[in-house]
This record gives sequence, structure tokens and C-alpha cells, in this order.
Amino acid sequence: MSSSHTTPTAGSVERVFREEYGRAVASLVRALGDIDLAEEAVQDAFAEAVRRWPGEGMPPSPAGWIITTARNRMIDRLRRESSRPHRHSQAALLHAAAEPAEEGPVRDDRLRLIFTCCHPALAPRARVALTLRLLGGLTTAEIARAFLVPEATMAQRIVRAKGKIRDAGIAYRVPAQAHLPARLSAVLAVIYLVYNEGHTASSGSALVRTRLCEEAVRLARMLAELLPDEPEVIGLLGLLLLLESRRPARTTREGDLVPLAEQDRALWDRALVAEGQRLVRRCLHWGRPGPYQIQAAINAVHSEAASVRDTDWRQIVLLYDQLAAQSPTPVVALNRAVAVAEAVGPRQALALVDGLELDGYHLYHAVRAELLRRLSRTDEAASAYAAAIERTGNLAEQAYLRRRRAELADMRCG
Repeated sequence: MSSSHTTPTAGSVERVFREEYGRAVASLVRALGDIDLAEEAVQDAFAEAVRRWPGEGMPPSPAGWIITTARNRMIDRLRRESSRPHRHSQAALLHAAAEPAEEGPVRDDRLRLIFTCCHPALAPRARVALTLRLLGGLTTAEIARAFLVPEATMAQRIVRAKGKIRDAGIAYRVPAQAHLPARLSAVLAVIYLVYNEGHTASSGSALVRTRLCEEAVRLARMLAELLPDEPEVIGLLGLLLLLESRRPARTTREGDLVPLAEQDRALWDRALVAEGQRLVRRCLHWGRPGPYQIQAAINAVHSEAASVRDTDWRQIVLLYDQLAAQSPTPVVALNRAVAVAEAVGPRQALALVDGLELDGYHLYHAVRAELLRRLSRTDEAASAYAAAIERTGNLAEQAYLRRRRAELADMRCG
């Protein structure tokens, strides 16, 4: 074993997968333009890593090892199938494409792949799902949870998207500068969903997947540099920075979830807060508010308050009214109800929540539980906590909800 290698710890291959899957797939797609082949090769490379790294040690550059191994696997496979002329051509292309030439204004493989997957020929939901699969390395189940749809539905959506790309001969190339804004909405949605999955992981023991948060922020910064005059781009970056500023306070040292009301705001990253607030003010000057700008403004209000008690909840409700007018979704209505609970009271908020069709969404039940708790309807609150626990795959969230449910017994005794 080389002295430069380190022995992998438990879960280290999985960590590398989470961090580097998207980069490896994007690199191979750019070289060859075949999504299925790229995914298969990268998955084969990780399978090889699982076999070899425990005995040989982790290489100094795990990402480089994965990409090189995947590339070699693709070359071998294409050469085996070289009786078919186009396969031979693909192998030659891949072999020669160690550093493919830049083709346009997007100079990052992952951001480039987001734009290519957001081709107008694909349905908006399919674009987002496919990009999350390819870039974020999210499983179909994780993406399904993010979209609040059954896993089988999401699997079909991703398969259809790949089939449409293949059958329609959609080229994997960087769109011209003039076409970038037309693909912007789906790109923003992808980056936001990647951040959401990092902010609160849909499964696993950790509340936060830090690498996904950082990747989403990095992509948002690159997008802002690419399109500095698009208000929603700046709004999204401001939103992510303000959310990211609170990450140090969202968990204890043991990884337990700390809700906003209980966070030590001294732990918030003040540099990110200042940058996020500055971007929100920049958006205000444009006077063209969109959903991401409004969400950024809501979080800017939170960032200005010393505590939950000091928060200007009425302003937040007004901002949610504006957001609901543009994005009348049940999730926006749920978040607005949380603000109404603080600005007006839990009874009025519960009336709003009970009219929403979000039974499969764990936060719907968690919000109901908290409102019922505040109304001293403890038996109903316990049932709502149980429903929330059942519907989240994140162990940190489950532990927090169980703790809140257990506290109801003290309320009954008191």
C-alpha cells in the first residue's frame, strides 16, 4: 500500500459518492454525451472503490480516481462493442477527451449539466428530477420525497426524461448566452432543491448534508456571476446565504435538531447574513419581485431580529401573502400559517393548516402538532407528532419530534 494512501473509515466511500458523484457524471457526459453510459460507468467505478479501497487504502484524490476508473471502464466497454461503428467513434472520442474544450459561457461541468438537463423539450418537473439524480447523486427515493410524490412515480419520470433525451437526440452542449435566461427557472429550481436536500436531509442520521449545501451555494454564486442582472438569480443567492448563515446554530454538538426559536443567534454567520441582506436590498431596487426574492426577504426579516419574540411577524405574513399570490402552493400556505400563528395566534393558524391537502408531508403534521400543543389539545398533538414521525426518514428530525411528543406527558401532569 502506498504511504500516501489513507485507510477508509466506515462510510467514507458513501461520503465520496455524495460529494463527487455529480462531478464524475458531469465530466463523462461532457466527454461523451451519453447519460446512461456515464451513470453506469460512475456506478461501476464506485463499486470498484468499495471492493478495493478497504484493502488498498483510499487514494490521495478519490474524485480523480473515480473519474479515471469510470472513464477507463467506458473506453473498455465501448471498445468491446466496437463492431458497431458509432461505439468505436465514442471510444475514440472519450479517449481523446481528457480535457474537452470549453464550448460556451458556462465553465463548470456541473453547472453546464444543469443547463443541458434543463432543455425546453423536457417537462419542468422532469428537468429538475433528472438533474438532481445526475448532479446531486440523490436516490430516486430522496428525489421523490423532495417532490412529495411516490417513489414509483419519480422513477418513471426520470426514465421518461432520459428516454426523451435519447429519442429526440438532444445534444449535451452549452446553450448560447441568448438562450440561458429561457432555461433559468428550472436551473434555479434545481439549485434550490439541492440546497433543500442539504439543509434537511430526507433520510439518514444527520440533519444536514453540508456538502450539498455548499455545492448549491457555489452553483448559485457562479450563476450570479453569469447572469448578474437577473433579479431571481440574485434573490436565490441571497436566500441561500441567509439560510446558510444559520447552519451552525441548527444542531447541537451531538447533532440534535435545534429549531429556529431555540437557536443561539450568536452562532449565526454574520458575514453571510450581511451579504444576504445586501443582496435583498439590491433586489428591492429592481422592483420585480419573484418567489426567490420574496423568500430571501422573509429570511432577511428573521436575520434582523434578536429573537423570535422580536421578529416582525406581521411583515413576514405580508411577504407570504405576496409569495402566495405568485406561488399559490400548499407548502407556501403552510409556511404562511406558521407566521400567522406568531402574528395572530395558533387558533387562526390551525384553521388555515387544517384546510391544506398535505397529508404525505411530514412538516404539515409537525406544524399541526405544534399548534395543537399550544392550544393544549395534547391528545390530538400526540397523534399529529406520530404522523410526522412516520413520514420523515431523517433520524434527527424523528428524534426531535419524539422528544416534543414525550413532553406532552408533562403538560398533561401539569
